[in-house]
Amino acid sequence: MFQRSTTGTTIDLTALAGRRLVRADLRGADLTGACLDGANLRQACLAGARAAGATLVGARLLRADLTGAVLRDADLRHADLSGACLRGADLSGATLLGANLFGADLRGADLSGATMRRTTLEVATLRGAVLHGTDLSGARMATTDLRDVDADEDTTWPESVPAPRGQEPLRMATWR
Repeated sequence: MFQRSTTGTTIDLTALAGRRLVRADLRGADLTGACLDGANLRQACLAGARAAGATLVGARLLRADLTGAVLRDADLRHADLSGACLRGADLSGATLLGANLFGADLRGADLSGATMRRTTLEVATLRGAVLHGTDLSGARMATTDLRDVDADEDTTWPESVPAPRGQEPLRMATWR
């Protein structure tokens, strides 16, 4: 189904939905526009993968490594990313409606314009993440690390999280 080559990973994008790809090494793979709906990618390595516009609805990415992955405009509705590493990932414009990011590491991730309504972000780390225009309404954020996040006036916060105020309302120095 997929093979490793010296220039990266070549993948048959037509047969990935619902597939079991547990611990798969897809580092640097080009998954642009791929349909991975319902796929089991638990503990898979997708570091540096390009999956812009991909659909991963209901995909299981528990403890997956997505460090530096490009998931711009990807559809991750109801995906399970609990414990996943998304450090420095580009999730701008992504749809994470109802996704589970419990304990996920999103340090330095770009979530600009992402839809994260009703997303579970409990115990997650968003330290230094970019949240310009991100919709977090209804998100569960108990003990979420929001230190040094970069948000703007278009960021929608859940009612349980007090929006930052003051001269520099968009950079949180300390918030947990």
